[in-house]
Amino acid sequence: MEIKNAKYEISNAKVEQCPATDVPEYAFIGRSNVGKSSLINMLTRRKGLAKTSQKPGKTLLINHFKINDGAFYIVDLPGYGYAQRGKAQREEFRGIIEQYILGRQQMTLLFVLIDIRHKPQKIDLEFLSWLGENQVPFAIVFTKADKLGPNAGLAHVEDYKKELLNYWEELPPIFITSSEKSTGRDDLLNYIEEINRKVHLEKNAEENVGNAEAIVEKVSIDGDVDAEEISLQDNAEEK
Repeated sequence: MEIKNAKYEISNAKVEQCPATDVPEYAFIGRSNVGKSSLINMLTRRKGLAKTSQKPGKTLLINHFKINDGAFYIVDLPGYGYAQRGKAQREEFRGIIEQYILGRQQMTLLFVLIDIRHKPQKIDLEFLSWLGENQVPFAIVFTKADKLGPNAGLAHVEDYKKELLNYWEELPPIFITSSEKSTGRDDLLNYIEEINRKVHLEKNAEENVGNAEAIVEKVSIDGDVDAEEISLQDNAEEK
């Protein structure tokens, strides 16, 4: 898949103020300074689409970016674990994050970003565990692969796998990326395209079932149905 266009749409702190659409949303989250904005810019090939900063903790709201004329959204969520925030502000951001992840029906998948330069961190493992407990669909994206030698990077990935397998029977999808070198871009976009295709097929199937049920109900009430409705019912059953 290729991203043909990407446009910033809205930022807000409340789930109910998110765009009123029924298209998939792919949210990105991670610890502060994990390279989230840079990764989004790399995926969309739009430098400056998501604002980057040398100062951690600058993403304060839920940011929506419309992709390919609204085929789906990329969502930039506030980072977690920024120690310099006060307790009250940390709780506020935690509420924003949890409301979106658990309450946003359109959120199709959460990409959890982890800095590949570090060995497993307690805060990341706790967050991944929370996602598992709440049955949130997610994938792990290791960032900044260009900042570390390939052997050391893979060793850290394996360390995370071992930690997670202590609690889970199977691992989520895992990607290794570099925003500087565009490493992993095709893998991530192809994965999103695959999920989009499944979502589209499921939506079509639900619509066909709904049409067929409506026809059956009409027949039972009126005792009659025209040729166009019969054709629609037959098509739904074939699919």
